[in-house]
Order: sequence, then C-alpha cells, then structure tokens
Amino acid sequence: MTTVSIIIPTLNEELALPRTLRQVKQLCPAPLEVIIADGGSTDRTLALVLAEQQHMPHLKIVRSEVACRATQMNRGAEVATATILCFLHADTTLPDDALLVMQQTLADTRTAAGGFISLMRGPLRTCWLTSFHNYIKSYYAPLLFRPHLFFFKGARLLFGDQVIFCRREQFMACGGYTNGLPIMEEADLMLKLVRYGRIRQVNRVVESSDRRIEKWGFWRANAIYLYIGFLWGVGYSPEKLKRFYADIR
Repeated sequence: MTTVSIIIPTLNEELALPRTLRQVKQLCPAPLEVIIADGGSTDRTLALVLAEQQHMPHLKIVRSEVACRATQMNRGAEVATATILCFLHADTTLPDDALLVMQQTLADTRTAAGGFISLMRGPLRTCWLTSFHNYIKSYYAPLLFRPHLFFFKGARLLFGDQVIFCRREQFMACGGYTNGLPIMEEADLMLKLVRYGRIRQVNRVVESSDRRIEKWGFWRANAIYLYIGFLWGVGYSPEKLKRFYADIR
C-alpha cells in the first residue's frame, strides 16, 4: 500500500502553521503521519503542535540540532515510515486530494519526484506575475544551467513552495537534502533524484504565502529570486547566497 508522510519544517511559525494544519486535517486520503521538524522555535509553534496532537494522533514532533531547513527535513525523513515523503512548508496549503495526486504521479516508475504549481497569495491579493515566473522557472532554469539533464533525463528544478514529494527509498538512497545547505536545497535535491527518473511539475495548484513580497515589495523580491537563481546556476556558493535571502516570518 502506498502511504504518505508529510514533513513540515518549522522555525517560529505560530502565525502560519495553524491554517496549514487545518488544511492537512481535511486531506482525503489522509497522511500516515504528519511530522513537524522544528529548528528551535522560540514562539508558540511547539505549544500549538502539542495542543493539536489531541486531535491529530498521527502528528509528531522531531527536533533538529540546527535551524536549517535542509537538516530539519532530513531529520523528519529519518523518522518517517511511509513510502512517499511530502515536504510541506508551514505557510503552504494543499488541495484536499493532494495525496492522491502524489500517489498517482509516483505510480509511474519513470517519475522520481514531483511538485505542484505554486500560487502565491496574501489575505487580499494573488501574486499572479510572481507565480507565473515560478512556474516557468521550473523549466527554464534546468534548460539554461543543466541542459543535458533537461533533455536526456527530464530534469526540472522544483522549489519548496511547490510541495516536493518523492519515494522515501530513493530519497534515502541519494542522501536526501544536503545537511547544512542554507539555500537552494530543493534544487540541489532535484539534481540528486533525477538519476532515478524524471522530475514532474503536476498540473495542480497549491497556495503559498506572499510574505516575502509583502515585506520586500514586488520588484525587490523578484530581483532577489532571479539574482540568487542565476548565481546558484553558475556555481556560486549557497553559503554566500544566503546573505541575500533573510528569513521572513
């Protein structure tokens, strides 16, 4: 039986996490488990999770020794028991049949991993242009920087807001996320997983918070996205790139 473990990395997510957990409770089929991989939250994040466990017995907490999303997600994967791993950001919500989409996508053994189309939204607006750019970036980024993988392996570069999912066996076999990698950890993972099959962006939508655009503004946010993506593509150090991508809560 194909089952799904949802892994949610958190660090001071008391504002975003409750809505995401409410959506997770509506999923049909339901996940085998939901794992909160916390990086040392100092707000009410863990208190909210502990309170929610009364209503979600399959909700678990694992603590990471460092506040690094890549390391946190690896810690979650280590304790996960399902056949499929789904990495869900705390500010992203899923359609109620999302797990069925994942199961059907990975039923094709030629597919190694997948992700959704991310629609960035806020309380009163939808960021259509940024969302469209994120959609096409999954295709043009590997075409520009890894054309041999794009044409011959079916590589696509997916990012965290797109809710990445893959088989647990292959995730562990390739080494998972690179521990300590501070940025572009999802793109790095795609380049590892493509050895097992193509990467698919499925034609379904998830919703992600526009809090970076709200904080930085449209032009600055998109300039930073392009700048970081280009420099990573030509081999610039992720540790140095992280300086341009501050955490926003």
